[in-house]
Amino acid sequence: MSGTARNRGALDIGLEAAVTIMGCLVLAGALAANQGWWDRHFLPLFFYSREKFLLSEHLVRLAGAAIGLALIVFGRKAVRSVMRRMSARELAGASLRILVAVGLALAACEGIMGRNFSFAAAEHQPGEEPVRRPDPRLGWVYTPARDGSTIVGGRRISYAIDPLGYRVADRGKPVDVALPSIVFTGESIISGYGLSWDESIPAQVGAALGMQSASIAVFGYANDQAYLRLISELPRFHRPVAVVSLFTPSLLARNLGDDRPYLGPDLSWQPAIHRPWLSRLWHFYVPYRSRAEIERGIATVRAELVASETLARRRGAIALVVDPQFGPETVMERTLRKRILEESGVAFLQVKLDPGWHLQGDHHPDARAAHAIAMAIAQRLRRDLGARPGADKMGRESSE
Repeated sequence: MSGTARNRGALDIGLEAAVTIMGCLVLAGALAANQGWWDRHFLPLFFYSREKFLLSEHLVRLAGAAIGLALIVFGRKAVRSVMRRMSARELAGASLRILVAVGLALAACEGIMGRNFSFAAAEHQPGEEPVRRPDPRLGWVYTPARDGSTIVGGRRISYAIDPLGYRVADRGKPVDVALPSIVFTGESIISGYGLSWDESIPAQVGAALGMQSASIAVFGYANDQAYLRLISELPRFHRPVAVVSLFTPSLLARNLGDDRPYLGPDLSWQPAIHRPWLSRLWHFYVPYRSRAEIERGIATVRAELVASETLARRRGAIALVVDPQFGPETVMERTLRKRILEESGVAFLQVKLDPGWHLQGDHHPDARAAHAIAMAIAQRLRRDLGARPGADKMGRESSE
């Protein structure tokens, strides 16, 4: 046998072995990725139901097992077929051309898509109200002194933003920072996505307690942004009575984002990290998280909630974190709530909601859910404010 034939045979055997090993690895990975592994590395997502999550998991595992078996069973035959048709030099040339084509395609995608990535950052959402503008410290804020409306769930919803950038019932009647106020910080659930102002949580709590509510929440915020927003806005209020914020385990994944300004576990401010667009796209669709990332996220959110409560108390206000829960908790959600809310010692209120109380075609709370959350908050604040020394029956500080 010539040296060329021996080299060709060795190449065939090597490629067949590589394909078989690859198939074994893919099959082993599909078998090893059990429910516990998924729960450890894929956080619950607010906008993705548990049922869809489990279906996706099963489909991925099934696809992985099928690919692994196909490589093991048919891979060697496919390699032999290709090698019979092509010489080693032709195979190397074809492989090189494919790699160059893929590289050029990736470079073109990166150049076309640029640095903006709208999947994770809520600073650019064309056509969505309220309109936001970039902010160097927070990432984005509402454009102040503006009215807008949009269709959500078949209803036209109006949003009025006062000159301070707070959502209000009427832009002509801005928040009066001199009045006793319940300050709400957070994201779209608090701000009232898809709800009129009267249906929103801050408006209903204010009406129930006969007190001004000030909503400084902004769509798309994580807890670090909500805390930074509280730092900048709470000093405006002369008489803050309570500070209400939101955390729910299904939003923890948002707190791990770093494509916007963010806080570290020590609450140090960090600038946004701009990664290649395709890398961000991949991470959006495959939100795998290492245990170290999740642990950092847990530590950071705990620190932010404790710091928010401390900030409120320094201003003489009580603090409350609301945790809306649609349907039964998963094991992971229960674990996150225990570690972040219970073990941190912050005052929190879990509100269990009917799983069907969502906006049409959307996972945000509908008017029924917002009412249930608001009434639970009002009841809790009435109790806590009433327990203050010198408070009247509505929880307001007595002037006597």
